Amino acid sequence: MEELSPTITLVAPNYNESASLPEFYRRVREVMEKLGESWELVLVDDGSTDGTTEMIRELGKQDPHVRPVIFARNFGHQIAVTAGLDYSRGQAVVIMDADLQDPPEVIPDLVAKWREGYEIVYAVRTEREGETWFKLFTARLFYRLIYRITDVDIPMDTGDFRLLDRKAVAVLNSMREKHRFLRGMSVWVGFRQVGVSYKRAARFAGETKYPLKKMIKFASDAITGFSYFPLQLATYLGFLAAGLSILAIPVVIFTRLAGMQAFLGQATTLIAVLFLGGVQLISLGILGEYIGRLYDEVRDRPLYIVREAPDIE
Repeated sequence: MEELSPTITLVAPNYNESASLPEFYRRVREVMEKLGESWELVLVDDGSTDGTTEMIRELGKQDPHVRPVIFARNFGHQIAVTAGLDYSRGQAVVIMDADLQDPPEVIPDLVAKWREGYEIVYAVRTEREGETWFKLFTARLFYRLIYRITDVDIPMDTGDFRLLDRKAVAVLNSMREKHRFLRGMSVWVGFRQVGVSYKRAARFAGETKYPLKKMIKFASDAITGFSYFPLQLATYLGFLAAGLSILAIPVVIFTRLAGMQAFLGQATTLIAVLFLGGVQLISLGILGEYIGRLYDEVRDRPLYIVREAPDIE
């Protein structure tokens, strides 16, 4: 039966997407029926409070293609995607958002590349509609920073919208780290990868679920999860402070012997203490970020808790 052995699984996390979900489902169904592949749609409700949960339940009753996964509370976008991967059964899994910024009409292009033998097909944004200059600037800065300092070559201008072969999904499902950056993890696993260009649409309705605070946390997870650069930066700051101190010693000795008044009093001492204190606090903060990640991993709490979900097969 089709619903027991889908070829393609679509994973879509939802958090307060009641205004977009009906149109998202309609377009996905239309695309998949034209594609002619057996398919399923895993809709993960990430603790919604606007009626999205009830919509997902109803879609699950009406259409056997839909598999609802309902969280007990909000766990975040990356965890919701992880749950979708856990409950997926397809030979290929497409990750996409339900706000229609990731157009379902691009799915056939991803599947075509998979049929050519590629095991990871990521969607590359050539344009981004409906976003402010600040969002565009920070996104551009983020991707180029990540590309420069991380240990994996994460393609620039890509999001979570991608297709993963079952082999890649199996590896990702075995990686249960708490602070997840899936677009980096999917590159780290290797396999044959290729990009497909597309035009990212504006949100169909509602507001972004990634305000500045969440964007900063997301960037922090990406950097600390795939790079030691912040720790190295703390070392560089320490060497810089020590080097400035060493250079200052002969300068101070010379000015004192010459009778100059430039370095008399407590101002110089205070500046030096503040500078060294700042370097130490920055270094401690960076260490704290990594220690916090270690603490979360040691506690080994489950990534998410589901209220309702089909059996994992």
